[in-house]
Amino acid sequence: MFRSVRDYLSGLSFRTGAIVAAACVVFYVLSFAQMLLPISVTVKGVLWVVLFGLAKTAQYTALLIVGRAGVQKMRGWFFRKRSQRSGE
Repeated sequence: MFRSVRDYLSGLSFRTGAIVAAACVVFYVLSFAQMLLPISVTVKGVLWVVLFGLAKTAQYTALLIVGRAGVQKMRGWFFRKRSQRSGE
């Protein structure tokens, strides 16, 4: 079963993987930003578990979609953009 899911996800486009990776970042930010809300500690704990779980799920799904070559491509794009901005 895992192999069929993995094969399906690896067949998706690089753009889809980048979108899922962006969702991962959003879930990470939300999982920690919700601590600033004026709600009970219990609700904060439940929200953190749910949002952090979604972030981890999106992270590993994005890795399955883009694969090793896609991660290297994203890393190169990020560092190339960063070095161009700092060199200006």
